[in-house]
Amino acid sequence: MNLRSDIRNIAIIAHVDHGKTTLVDQLLKQSGTFRVNEHVEERAMDSNDLERERGITILAKNTAVQYKETRINILDTPGHADFGGEVERIMKMVDGVLLVVDAYEGCMPQTRFVLKKALEQKITPIVVVNKIDRDAARPEEVVDEVIDLFIELGAEEDQLDFPVIYASGINGTASVEPDPAKQQENMEPLFEAIVENIPAPIDNSDEPLQFQIALLDYNDYVGRIGIGRVFRGTMKVGQQVALMKLDGSVKQFRVTKIFGFTGLKRVEIEEALAGDLIAISGMEDINVGETVCPFDAQEALPILRIDEPTLQMTFLVNNSPFAGREGKFLTARKIQERLDLQLQTDVSLRVENTDSPDVWIVSGRGELHLSILIENMRREGYELQVSKPEVIVKEIDGVRCEPVERVQIDVPEEHTGAIMESIGARKGEMVDMINNGSGQVRLIFMVPARGLIGYSTEFLTLTRGYGILNHTFDSYQPMATGQVGGRSRGVLVSMESGKASQYGIMQVEDRGVIFVEPGTEIYEGMIVGEHNRESDITVNITKVKQMTNMRSANKDQTTTMKKPRIMSLEEALEYLNDDEYCELTPESIRLRKKILEKSERERVTKKKKYAESN
Repeated sequence: MNLRSDIRNIAIIAHVDHGKTTLVDQLLKQSGTFRVNEHVEERAMDSNDLERERGITILAKNTAVQYKETRINILDTPGHADFGGEVERIMKMVDGVLLVVDAYEGCMPQTRFVLKKALEQKITPIVVVNKIDRDAARPEEVVDEVIDLFIELGAEEDQLDFPVIYASGINGTASVEPDPAKQQENMEPLFEAIVENIPAPIDNSDEPLQFQIALLDYNDYVGRIGIGRVFRGTMKVGQQVALMKLDGSVKQFRVTKIFGFTGLKRVEIEEALAGDLIAISGMEDINVGETVCPFDAQEALPILRIDEPTLQMTFLVNNSPFAGREGKFLTARKIQERLDLQLQTDVSLRVENTDSPDVWIVSGRGELHLSILIENMRREGYELQVSKPEVIVKEIDGVRCEPVERVQIDVPEEHTGAIMESIGARKGEMVDMINNGSGQVRLIFMVPARGLIGYSTEFLTLTRGYGILNHTFDSYQPMATGQVGGRSRGVLVSMESGKASQYGIMQVEDRGVIFVEPGTEIYEGMIVGEHNRESDITVNITKVKQMTNMRSANKDQTTTMKKPRIMSLEEALEYLNDDEYCELTPESIRLRKKILEKSERERVTKKKKYAESN
């Protein structure tokens, strides 16, 4: 059996923020991929604004570095479970993985999630204990944790015999020994471990072509681009090939362009051989999981499984009194076009049309997945409204089932009671509790996904900001009965349109927490704060103090106003109740009631109560 010893295909997997992208930066720099004088930004692989701002990888990216005689193709994968569909497909394209684990934090929920995907594909692992230079780093204990995790996930014996490299991504150093003082000045130990341990692809370039698309990209000039691996045979520019569609049909097309990867650039190449990771263009409706092969040797590869969505939201055209003031794209046609464009590259997203042309049901892998789509749309100039996120319920063997998340919480010891109580109220069950005597406790729960909607704000309050919460999708399980999660307090709703005044706000401050600053334009039915109690109340915060020529007894006393609570996009989406929308424009995030008029809201509430009592 011939092997292509000049090539290695690897993916980098890890929990979010354990340093995958920084590590790739160092591999790129030290392999001489960039010119000496070339300016390279940190986290060069995170190419869009949102990825840079949040410090997370959203889309899988590929790059390639040259080390001595070997070309190493590297896929940098997302760490968040919301983008798990990407991780799963990437595992099909590579022969090995670098599992990056933080030398202090150790194994985290997404470490388990991404490793499970790799072990299922029987891929060769190399463990990189990163951030070895951190204070309180505990590399040996972390390696033991990794071994335990491998065993727990059912790794085979040869997978358990993995090499360990200790590295500092930020310093660009690595070694095979856990002592930070023995770090080599470069990443050579890691490069050597990749070349020695990761299997080379089989060279079957003389057999009929088989190429499978694992990722999609879109470009205004060439249209849809399919990224994938040549599993066997050779592909040339201009070649006539068959595309085996997912529905069983076959289409013929000509390969117009083939791109290889070097550093952060795509380079046009004339041909690709078995084992190469490439991008091709030339066909409009190319999809993930489809196989390209010769017309006279049609043989499809097994279809790639794509994670199903677990959360859905309703997207609507903005119909608030302020519609059209701040955005460029407002109409149903524009929003439909933008959602269709997103479907070109995002395979875990679903968009369903409804009876109304202005309303769509959009389903995704989690809150982060959907909020990133919404944030991108806002930045591009779209205005829209969205409803409260809801979990997708499935019927399995005649039983209604809902998604359940595996939740890992790290908190100081004194907060454990409050956390257990709050998760218990959301129908969570404790699976494990680890107290390593350092004053920090790790709690692991299984919680219905709907119980976690809106939990992060409560969690930060309970732990005074010292807690760390991570969760990943675990499985579908029978629906929990009774009330799960949800908001416990009512809201302050504006009864007037106008500008919020300092006087008006101070009149209602003792009723709850205010969400707007003085001078903010508001409309009737807009939510301007949170009530101290369970019920909603209407307030007038546009009220202005009446001017008289009488001296006020307390004139000389200065009054101070509390700081308003300004919500981020995720907080606003989590905060919503069933009878509310979040209005989103390029400049504003506003919460509002679905029915803006107070009398109309009261009529609908009475009607609902009457129907329930009968």
